[in-house]
Amino acid sequence: MTPVLALDKVTKSFGPVEVLHGIDLALSAGEVHALIGENGAGKSTIMKILGGFLTPTSGQVLLDGHPAPFRSGPEAEAAGIVVIHQEFNLAPDLSVAANIFLGREISRGVRLDHTAMRAAAAELLDRLGTAIRPEARIRDLSVPDRQMVEIAKALSRKARVLIMDEPSAALTHREVDALYAQVDRLRAEGVALMFCSHRLDEVARLADRITVLRDGAVVRRALRGELTDDGMATAMVGRELRDIFPPKDTPAGEELLRVEGLSVPGAVQVGNVSLTLHRGEVLGIAGLVGSGRTELAEAIAGLRPSSGTISVRGQPTAIRHARDAAAAGIAYLTEDRKEAGLLLDKPLTENLTLAALDRFGFRIDRARERQAMADATRDFDIRAASTAMPAGALSGGNQQKLLLAKTMLTEPEIILIDEPTRGIDIGTKQQIYNFVRALARAGKGVIVISSELPEVMGLSDRVLVMRQGSLAGEVKGARITEENIVRLAMGLGREAEPA
Repeated sequence: MTPVLALDKVTKSFGPVEVLHGIDLALSAGEVHALIGENGAGKSTIMKILGGFLTPTSGQVLLDGHPAPFRSGPEAEAAGIVVIHQEFNLAPDLSVAANIFLGREISRGVRLDHTAMRAAAAELLDRLGTAIRPEARIRDLSVPDRQMVEIAKALSRKARVLIMDEPSAALTHREVDALYAQVDRLRAEGVALMFCSHRLDEVARLADRITVLRDGAVVRRALRGELTDDGMATAMVGRELRDIFPPKDTPAGEELLRVEGLSVPGAVQVGNVSLTLHRGEVLGIAGLVGSGRTELAEAIAGLRPSSGTISVRGQPTAIRHARDAAAAGIAYLTEDRKEAGLLLDKPLTENLTLAALDRFGFRIDRARERQAMADATRDFDIRAASTAMPAGALSGGNQQKLLLAKTMLTEPEIILIDEPTRGIDIGTKQQIYNFVRALARAGKGVIVISSELPEVMGLSDRVLVMRQGSLAGEVKGARITEENIVRLAMGLGREAEPA
């Protein structure tokens, strides 16, 4: 059968650097094709070429077997090719319904039919099993809810080909199940689907066909069931990955942080939370999205108003602003690196030093700044063609490493990391995990918030579980199990008794 959409010997160069090398790829009707590889392997470039946002340097795009030299994304979309980008493409001040139908508004005569658009949006959102209101403003939605709006927007396009870049990275388990159901429905309807994902269990669950990229070239092709998770990881990184989590070999030292009776107002309220963090400790915070994990961390970091007591190294510390937290040696890595963590249109060096400009003199010492960038590139293995390139041009994993380097330049003692590896390949995840444990070995105290239970369990010396804005319990040692964490997060009482 002729593929619906294909690449034939496609190369792509940016200036003198060739990033794709003779790519052959075929998407067929009624089939899910997974494209996997490390960050920087070329996945996003391939998706942008398929979606009309980039043109090949050589080779061609074929639609139904015929050359299709798309000159823009809208031109490709008019041919039935729809892309769900990893970066949200939403207008924050418009409603959910307005975003879903932006550029394709439903009208009645010369007027927009807002009632019809809200009703159609509600039907799409209901199909995805989400309670998002069509009239809600995008700006007021959480990151997972924004992702669901992007998916609803794509479903409204009636695509022949649907290309998804990390569609489940920001979703809860329930939302992931709803996404999987839609993928299965679209496959049965004959849509050709391609997705990139760093969740290898997701690839095994959904993909009929797998293409593995490494350094801009195809290194492996496989059908469903031919590659295990370990086999996929090995093909991606070119080496076996053993013991992805570093050993928990750091003894806890003195108390660095004590939080007592902390309450945070807002859409997700946090009430009367108390916790401690010790030097050399990695403290995990688990819980469902909406349980108050991020709100708690942002309050400790001075990004949200709160009541209660925060003590640093035994001294009560008033934290009303991020400046107060920084002065106390507290740093926070946001879960949304693209919107709140980095200036995507600015060079790497400016991003690195922005939070620590006082260290580079009243008139910024550019030589010292360049040296700091060189040190960060070495210490955090930031892979970039040039430090003058904008941060937005980096892969997701390298953006996260840049954000970590930027945070550590302020020399904090207490580091809060929210979703440390969202949208990051397994090889880079291992690097991030080693960075986290190295911080603990250096005598820092680290709090890790993650929606990935294996990550929480593999990194943490202790795990606090939040539910509906309160602490539901704590597990440590041998009791750090998925069952115990899920029982607490779901409100099923205490963790399971040991066998």
